[in-house]
Amino acid sequence: MQDETTIHRQCRIIRVGLLNLMPNKINTEIQIARLLGSTPFEVELTLVRISRHSSKNTPIEHLKAFYQDWRDIKTLKFDGFIITGAPIEKIPFCSVDYWDDLTEVFRWTQTHVHSCFNICWAAQAAMHFFYGVKKYVLEEKLFGVFKHHIYDVNSPYLKGFTGEVHIPVSRWTEIR
Repeated sequence: MQDETTIHRQCRIIRVGLLNLMPNKINTEIQIARLLGSTPFEVELTLVRISRHSSKNTPIEHLKAFYQDWRDIKTLKFDGFIITGAPIEKIPFCSVDYWDDLTEVFRWTQTHVHSCFNICWAAQAAMHFFYGVKKYVLEEKLFGVFKHHIYDVNSPYLKGFTGEVHIPVSRWTEIR
């Protein structure tokens, strides 16, 4: 009988890219790496950055040591790709200094990524880019834990969830 470690090693490695747009990249990459590491799959995580955007809160030495430039990975294919949010919700999308690069990444995910997961602001940005969905600035920050209803029970992203799920929210904008 094979033990779990042997079975684990026989599985194909899942290649996941992480375009980390958060200011504190180190904390974010650790959180996501821990989540991916807690799965039963062997995950190869590639940290990605847009080099034309200069990070103010993460040392350049860290970025050079652990991150690959977006332009250098464009020929690669990934099983999954995660694009994080950024605390820039109130800025119009077209005014974000890396918007052109990000839209190129969005287009690229359509042909080079099996499944893309956009988190927080990146989800709003993707909705705007792909579907023209506008965001609206709220008068007050919306925060708390809110009940969400699952409408597509067959979605692979929601496997194991039933009916409704409680999700923490903290944002200054919404889509309609």
